[in-house]
Amino acid sequence: MFPSPCVNILPSYFFLADQVSQHLAFSPEFTAAVEAKQVAQQEAQRAAFVVDKARQEKQAMVVRAQGEARSAELIGDAIKKSRSYVDLREFENARNIASILEKSNNKVYLDSSGLGLNITQTASDKAAKAAK
Repeated sequence: MFPSPCVNILPSYFFLADQVSQHLAFSPEFTAAVEAKQVAQQEAQRAAFVVDKARQEKQAMVVRAQGEARSAELIGDAIKKSRSYVDLREFENARNIASILEKSNNKVYLDSSGLGLNITQTASDKAAKAAK
């Protein structure tokens, strides 16, 4: 029930605690306004989440692009110093092609340059080709 200070005050206002209604109902307009406010808050939170997600994706794309640019610089420097990096990549590509062809049910016949290795090509031929 009510604490004793409230009971002492209530009789002076001609208010009986036993007559307090236990059920309060709000108007339909007020209820609709409260629901609309909650929906608007949820939509605002959802929009804030989408904006944060877009910012994070943007940052990830920037970092990825910086990494790819740095990788390209390093590869360019390696190629300038020595052609062995290009030869290594050619060999890796040939190995990947051979792996794919090995798993295939089809028969494939390749000439000496079929895997991109150009076995008959000499180192001086490769250097002349790279200089072009």
